[in-house]
Amino acid sequence: MRWTRWTAIALSLGSAVTAAVVMSCATQQNKPAAMTQEQKVARGEHLVTVSGCGDCHTPGTLFGSPDMQRKLSGSELGWTGPWGTTYARNLTPDNETGIGKWSEDDIVKAFRVGQRPDGSPLLPPMPWEDFAAFSDEDAYAITAYLKSIPPVQHKVPDRLAPGVKAPVALVFPAPPAWDAPRTPPPGATDTTAAH
Repeated sequence: MRWTRWTAIALSLGSAVTAAVVMSCATQQNKPAAMTQEQKVARGEHLVTVSGCGDCHTPGTLFGSPDMQRKLSGSELGWTGPWGTTYARNLTPDNETGIGKWSEDDIVKAFRVGQRPDGSPLLPPMPWEDFAAFSDEDAYAITAYLKSIPPVQHKVPDRLAPGVKAPVALVFPAPPAWDAPRTPPPGATDTTAAH
């Protein structure tokens, strides 16, 4: 009876090893091939488009006529709320006014963690929390696309502190009780609605 038990154990172990090898091979065969740079850029363009980045960052879009010659070069239409007034930044690879000096890791950190390379926070209405869930592959595809577009020199206005009136801005009204934040947005010094 001992030889039967040892034979059963040996067959079980052999079956387990064979199954592991087969599953390992199947897993390796199902992995997609790494994207070429061209595929990465195309994937990034798709993600930037469907994520609505151009809605705020391309001039004219919020007025029904996006200027694709200045695609993603930022806007001078401010967004005013308890955080002050912020402007959609230039996302083109211009070294002086855009993100040309940012590394790929800097860009990914910005939309995953909500922090610029200098440590300052990305303020509303930038929905970085929604983009934090991008996979590494998608996040770096977005950076490849942003680095590939033509640089446009355009410095958007600097952030205005709460209470400072912006020349042109969409103003967020004070929220009703149900929607009122329980904590102020990052970087906000005043939790009341802007004037």
